[in-house]
Amino acid sequence: MVTRSRNDITKPKKLTSLSASIIPSPFLHTPTCFTEAIKLPHWQQAMAEEFNALTQQHTWDLVPPNSTHNLIGSKWIFRVKLKANGTLDKYKAQLVAQGFKQQHGIDFDQTFSPVIKHATIRTVLTIAVSNKWSLRQLDVKNAFFNGTLSEVVYMKQPAGFTHPDFPTHHCKLRKSLYGLKQAPQAWFQKVSSYILSEGFDQTRLFNKLFKIIFLAGPDSGIGC
Repeated sequence: MVTRSRNDITKPKKLTSLSASIIPSPFLHTPTCFTEAIKLPHWQQAMAEEFNALTQQHTWDLVPPNSTHNLIGSKWIFRVKLKANGTLDKYKAQLVAQGFKQQHGIDFDQTFSPVIKHATIRTVLTIAVSNKWSLRQLDVKNAFFNGTLSEVVYMKQPAGFTHPDFPTHHCKLRKSLYGLKQAPQAWFQKVSSYILSEGFDQTRLFNKLFKIIFLAGPDSGIGC
């Protein structure tokens, strides 16, 4: 008779029983349009939070309507965010501009924005490992909202949030919105100008790579 121990077979370990709270399906439903979302209190709150964030950042100015305006619309996009354990994190409503209605030479010009290449990431990781440097990662909340527009863009007031005193006024955008053709470029110009103002140098080969050299002495330092 061959036992488990002699045959190098061990008894399987009993896994710990895990459980997660189940969210009722109506609360996981994602609306496809504003008309559907406005009927549900939790989505009303999500849209209000988004609208308040935009107004606090002074994303637009309300101006009288004009027939010369190339007026674009906007759309509410909805998403249910879950935590790692599957429980509810938050209801996210995002206002997206309908950039497909923009006209070149009128409300947008340049749209190119560089992307981080894999070679750039490998270069940074190689240098960090070679010098035993620690790496830090950051995520900018609502990044595109921080981009400043150089073009004049007019947009209809968001559905559900028309100003009671100026219902026919147009939104003259000051900041960028997701959906605009120039949104990625506006954000890159904003963040790159800030990084350069902090003393970093933009590399010629990888235009999304910024570097700074600092020599640390016993009680002083030299940066270049």
